[in-house]
Amino acid sequence: MDESIGKLTVYFDDPFWVGVFECIEDGKLSVCKVTFGAEPKDYEVVEFVLKNYSQLKFSPSVDVTVKKEATNPKRIQREVRKQSAYSGVGTKSQQALQLQREENRLMRKSISK
Repeated sequence: MDESIGKLTVYFDDPFWVGVFECIEDGKLSVCKVTFGAEPKDYEVVEFVLKNYSQLKFSPSVDVTVKKEATNPKRIQREVRKQSAYSGVGTKSQQALQLQREENRLMRKSISK
């Protein structure tokens, strides 16, 4: 069975807005990162995907296991609501960088006092 899953995540990585395309085909994950610059509107993202998806340079494939999605529509709606409401930093490394920035900010603030 030839199954493809695509996902686009747009987030703010100071000072730019970044889009991460994830493509899973036959149990292999490949990723592409795109910098948008200013905050893109929804229609601009859709237009970008339609025009430029074929020219994107994806990373080499990595093996990944794909979990089956729940078929309950209410559960899917809750998950979509949770994902759209969550605006924090995604990966562990990004969280660590955010924590370091916060500590540096507090240190500078205490020194300036």
